[in-house]
Amino acid sequence: MEWSDIRIFLAVVRGRSLGEAARSLGVSHPTIGRRIKALEDEAEQPLFRRTKDGLVLTDAGDAVLSLAESMEASALSMERRLAGNHERLEGLLRISSADWFAAYVLAPVFVELGRLHPAVVPEVIASYRLLDLSRREADVAFRIVPFSEPDIVQRRLMTMPYGLYGSASTVHAVTNDPGSVSLILMNSAQAHFPDVAWLLDRFPHSRRAFASTSRSVQAQMCRRGLGVAVLPRPLGDGVDGLHRIDLFGDPPSRDVWVGYHQDLRHMDRLRALLDIAETMLT
Repeated sequence: MEWSDIRIFLAVVRGRSLGEAARSLGVSHPTIGRRIKALEDEAEQPLFRRTKDGLVLTDAGDAVLSLAESMEASALSMERRLAGNHERLEGLLRISSADWFAAYVLAPVFVELGRLHPAVVPEVIASYRLLDLSRREADVAFRIVPFSEPDIVQRRLMTMPYGLYGSASTVHAVTNDPGSVSLILMNSAQAHFPDVAWLLDRFPHSRRAFASTSRSVQAQMCRRGLGVAVLPRPLGDGVDGLHRIDLFGDPPSRDVWVGYHQDLRHMDRLRALLDIAETMLT
């Protein structure tokens, strides 16, 4: 049984459909179907059954799931160790961060990395989703939530200041009547963020006009006069047409953490990025 077939098996388990597995692996739908059929032929019994909720494991499939996951863990560990022992400063470096952090904080770091090591190619995966570093979804991640996963090396990189922002017309309105302005917030899944509580506390009578997981989208809606928003200061100060409002004090700051799997601790291109980031951002 080949590792490539195990990857496909696990992708179908997690995606619950051949189509979702094909999208996650970047291969065609028929290829996924053929490989699953080959696995079932080799096992001489079906591994999946169709339900209204998608493909689910049969008893036979469930019996081999833990073995497949162990095989995956071993293969990923080997991949990480080989990558971590790569001595040349060249190759792809996959970086997970929020889009605004990559654009307004890390961009100068990437420029300096390119100047010093032009053969290293940063690939930014801009997403609010917390990627799995053990599965090599990214080599290194920058985020405001500390890492709880095992085998992750992490440290606090910097403290990010936040500010309250609005367009010129919004600044005029909030100065005359704070209750007249609307609020631009994180979505409900991030409602526990301290800046959300701070904003609601300062504007208890204002209506909620817009919500997004993306700070960059919030900044654009704020620039267009939809309301006030709490934004990281590198983003808020960097968007033309936004003005920082100091009438209500400063919103809570957030720590920024950087983490990577311990197997990559000897990856030279990762060390180079972290050294530059620490020099420029701390």
